[in-house]
Amino acid sequence: MKLAQALIARADCQQRISQLKERLIASAKVQEGDNPPEPPESLLAEVDRLTEALEDLIRRINRTNSQTIFSGDLTLSDALATRDILQMRQNINRHVARAGIVEQNRYSRSEIRFVSTVDVKELLKQADEISKRHRELDADIQEANWTTDLLD
Repeated sequence: MKLAQALIARADCQQRISQLKERLIASAKVQEGDNPPEPPESLLAEVDRLTEALEDLIRRINRTNSQTIFSGDLTLSDALATRDILQMRQNINRHVARAGIVEQNRYSRSEIRFVSTVDVKELLKQADEISKRHRELDADIQEANWTTDLLD
């Protein structure tokens, strides 16, 4: 199995567990004399089976990411960390830039006037550059995911 396939299977497991959780909540309590829509015992058994499979997938994915060389001496785990930080920096720059945009809605001279304390244009430019680096790194990671075999 390729790493990308394992990542898809992990997402599927997580989605199915979430759906089972909602079904369990709906079946956890009924009016006296009524039956639950589904037997909670069988749903819990399915949750147990899926969480065990998910744990195995996560362990194998993490092992593969930490042992796969991505570029130079960087592992795939290192690349994922860099990608996450790029995303964080991009989001921060964009939010700060939005917060720094001053719209004057004053109706009289006595109302408070706001001024920006940040260079909005520069922040947006940096966010765009970071976004480009993020997209390029993400594409390289996706390529590695489809060419890397999942470790046991």
